[in-house]
Amino acid sequence: MIREVFSDESEKVLDPQVASGGLVGWAGEPAVMHAAHQHDDLELNLVADGGTMLYLFGGVPVEVGPGWLLAAFWAAVPHQLVANSATRAHWIYVPFETFLGWGLPDQLVTRLLSGVPLVSAPAAATPTDPSHFTQWAADLASAEVERRQIALLEVQARVRRLALGTVGQPVRQYSGADPTLRQVVAMVRHIAEHFREPLTIADIAAAVRLHSNYAMPQFRKVMHMTIGDYLVRRRLAEARRLLVTTDLPIERVATRSGFGSISRFYTAFTTTCGMPPAAFRRHHDPVS
Repeated sequence: MIREVFSDESEKVLDPQVASGGLVGWAGEPAVMHAAHQHDDLELNLVADGGTMLYLFGGVPVEVGPGWLLAAFWAAVPHQLVANSATRAHWIYVPFETFLGWGLPDQLVTRLLSGVPLVSAPAAATPTDPSHFTQWAADLASAEVERRQIALLEVQARVRRLALGTVGQPVRQYSGADPTLRQVVAMVRHIAEHFREPLTIADIAAAVRLHSNYAMPQFRKVMHMTIGDYLVRRRLAEARRLLVTTDLPIERVATRSGFGSISRFYTAFTTTCGMPPAAFRRHHDPVS
C-alpha cells in the first residue's frame, strides 16, 4: 500500500507501489522524487510559484511552469518528478473509480489511460485556479459530505474545460541541456514506444547509442531503479489499462502488454498490485 506522511504543508510522500491515494488535495514545495511511482488516481497539478517542474510520464517528458495547469493521467503509468525549481504547487488526486464514473468523452479517457497528460498553457489558465485548488483541498478534507461532493463536481468541470483546449494538442517536450537527463529521457521514451515487444536492456541502450554498461548506471542515477524494473512497471500499467477497458482474456492481456511468460505476468501483477489480474478487473468493473 502507499505510505502517506504529512507535514505542515500537507506534503505527501508516496512509496512507489500501486494503490490509490484517495480523494485528497494538498499544496507545498515540490521535491524531486527518488523513484518513479504509481497510484490508482487521476492527478491534477498546478504550479503556483517559482520555476518549472520536469516530469516523466510513462515515457513522455513534460516541463511545466507557473500558471501551467497539468491534469495528469491515469497515474498507474509510472511517473516521476526528475527536476524542479518550482517553490509551490497544488495537487489533487481523484480515485480511478470516481474518474471512470464521470463519463468523460472517449477521446479524453483514451488519452489519459494511455499516460499522455493534458497540459494547459498559462494563457488558458484561469486567474482563480490557485484559489480553487486551495478550496478544493480544504473541502475534500472536510467531514461534510456536501462540501466534498461540491468540490468533486468543480474538479470534474475543470478537467472537462481543460480538455476542450488540450485534447489533440501536442505535449510540451523537455528541451533542457543536461546530457544525462536527456539520455535517460530518450531511454524512457524508447521503452514507452516498444515495451509491448521483446526488449532487452542492450536494445534500450543501443537505441540511444549507449553501451548497456554505461546506460544502466545513468538510468539508475535519474530514475532510482533499474531499466528492467521500469520496463516491468510500464508493461503492468498497460495490462491494467487493458483489464479495465477490454474483455480480452487474461493471457491475451499478458502478451499484449509485453510479457512473454504468463506465470511471470501473474507474479509481477499480484506482487505489485496486491491482487491477481482477474480480481483487479472485477474490482474496477462498474457493473459488478
